[in-house]
Amino acid sequence: MKELRRFKQKMDKKEIVEILDRNTHGILSVYGLEGYPYPIPLSYVRVDQTLYFHCAKSGHKIDAILKNPKVSFCVVDDDTIVPEKFTTYFKSVIVYGSASIVNDEDERRKAFDVLANKYSKDVAEHLKNEEIRKAGPAALIVRIDIEHMSGKKAIEYV
Repeated sequence: MKELRRFKQKMDKKEIVEILDRNTHGILSVYGLEGYPYPIPLSYVRVDQTLYFHCAKSGHKIDAILKNPKVSFCVVDDDTIVPEKFTTYFKSVIVYGSASIVNDEDERRKAFDVLANKYSKDVAEHLKNEEIRKAGPAALIVRIDIEHMSGKKAIEYV
């Protein structure tokens, strides 16, 4: 991967991981079927060097991933507009990797559990399990095996 041009603004891996873990959504970009980039906002969870998300079993996103599994995923952590300085203070992360549908039932269940715990942490465990049991069969779990991560922050944060 190409190195960040403004290397002083580069984040270390620890800060990148913290941003991925604390945020709740990002933009998945796939190679669209018509040759255009296709960005999709979605919820996700990180487990080690893998991102997981769930989605419908069919549609443009899945068709694109099956055709070309190379994807990128962007998370914006901060976007503070500073009008008097004509700038924005920002922090963002981009992940590059390969996406695939999870077919292993144990991995699917673990991914559903981690997603449910991230987004419904205060909901009783039996209710989360019931929702996964009911809705799980109609959904796919997609994994992104992270191949490269980069993060950049405004020079004011350096």
